[in-house]
Amino acid sequence: MLMKQLVSILSFVLCFSTISLAQNSAERAEELMQQAQTNLKQKEYIKARYYFLQAYYAFYSRNEYSQAVECGLQAAALYHRESYYKEALEVLRGAELLITAGEQKNGKPMPDLRFRINRERLQMYINLKNQARAQEQLAKLEETAGAVRNDSLNNVLLYTQATYYYTFGMNSQGDTYINRLISQYKEQKNYAKVDECYESLIDIARKGNNAGLVARTYDQYMLWTDSVKALTARDELNVLKQKYDDSLVTIRDKDDSLSAKQYIIIGLCVLAALLAGALILGSIVFLRFVLLTRKQKKTIGIVNEHNELKTKFIRNISAQMEPTLDTLDAAEPGVRALKGFAEHIQEFSELESTLSETYEMCEVNVNTFCESVMDKIRRNLRPEVSVTVNAPKLKVKTSPEQLEHILLHLLNNAAEFTPEGGKIWLDFKKRGAHTQQFIVSDTGSGIAPEEQENLFKPFAKVKDLTQGDGLGLPICSLIATKMNGTLTLDSTYSKGCRFVLELHV
Repeated sequence: MLMKQLVSILSFVLCFSTISLAQNSAERAEELMQQAQTNLKQKEYIKARYYFLQAYYAFYSRNEYSQAVECGLQAAALYHRESYYKEALEVLRGAELLITAGEQKNGKPMPDLRFRINRERLQMYINLKNQARAQEQLAKLEETAGAVRNDSLNNVLLYTQATYYYTFGMNSQGDTYINRLISQYKEQKNYAKVDECYESLIDIARKGNNAGLVARTYDQYMLWTDSVKALTARDELNVLKQKYDDSLVTIRDKDDSLSAKQYIIIGLCVLAALLAGALILGSIVFLRFVLLTRKQKKTIGIVNEHNELKTKFIRNISAQMEPTLDTLDAAEPGVRALKGFAEHIQEFSELESTLSETYEMCEVNVNTFCESVMDKIRRNLRPEVSVTVNAPKLKVKTSPEQLEHILLHLLNNAAEFTPEGGKIWLDFKKRGAHTQQFIVSDTGSGIAPEEQENLFKPFAKVKDLTQGDGLGLPICSLIATKMNGTLTLDSTYSKGCRFVLELHV
């Protein structure tokens, strides 16, 4: 009976949390996107990438396609910036699946969003110098641009086509598209865009070490600079001539009769009255805007306060459950599961509220540290399971307690799902002056593809708590974020399961 009451209380807590999250999900998604943009302006690229991904998932879950694609493209670009092409392509693939689902749901295509995804993917293959894949993406880009039929989009397509052909040494085709784009800008008298085209072309030629293209483009640019001066002077002369002709017409009209002057004065008076009315109306609108802004600020403050109260409420419920749980038989699996779940909820809430804070760091010997962590899980291994540590005797700066927490969780999971005669590895790899990876691999049963998407999301699945509460990996992911890193699943590994903890110091 007591167990049923406890389960009922816990179910109420989870329902209350779910309802609150649903009510604030839209504001939360916008806040995550704004936080990501702020971090991007401050050049905090890892945090920006994390928040863009969180905003992407938030908009994804609400089927807000345009915002989701925007955040996904930003996250992919940040992965691309650090040469993490696999992760960037995964994000773009997920965004493409979202668009496909949206097209099926709404019954109409979204070629403009597909165009943006294909363009980002094309840029990656151009940077990788993979001509075959780049050509495939270019064909898709041309197809989606044809479906949109937008002048601005067509200009982007022309520039992208030129970049592709110049990058892969097909200068004549590149000239065709860049000249077509320049001609359009000249017809529109958008001389600044013409300058940008020539400057971009020079930059492309420099990156490709194409001295001939650099020299030829410089000559064309100099000729254009001289001609644009003449065009500008001619335009100014035409304007002056037009003003002169208008002045003659005005003088002739004024000389026609005195009544014309009177009409002009009356018209000016009417115009002054209209301007005065417009000024009064504008003042009213401005005052309403100020009042609305104050109201919105107050609303945001209330929402933040409610979020804090929600977190405190969950913590208090978990804390209040502890005395009752202590009176029960700790040997019962259900009691142990509830105790562990209450502790995990408190830990997860505390990590979320202190995400911007960092851990203290110190130097550790990687080999000694990894061997020590591996020793702690040996008693959990099945018979004939071999373990291997591949780590150099190298000192690195890290947060030992938090790093051990993550590695122990991953290794215990590997020990649980690796059958007799299997293998478990713990590897350390240096990926750069300030980047390091801890990799946990096993030959176990692996993780089903349909479960991989929600692997690091809390409360993604309702399950029997005696079989685990599913908060272990989300907690490890938040700890990794606080350590200025990421925890990911290597979905390309097919012999079991492999997790990669990447840290930036």
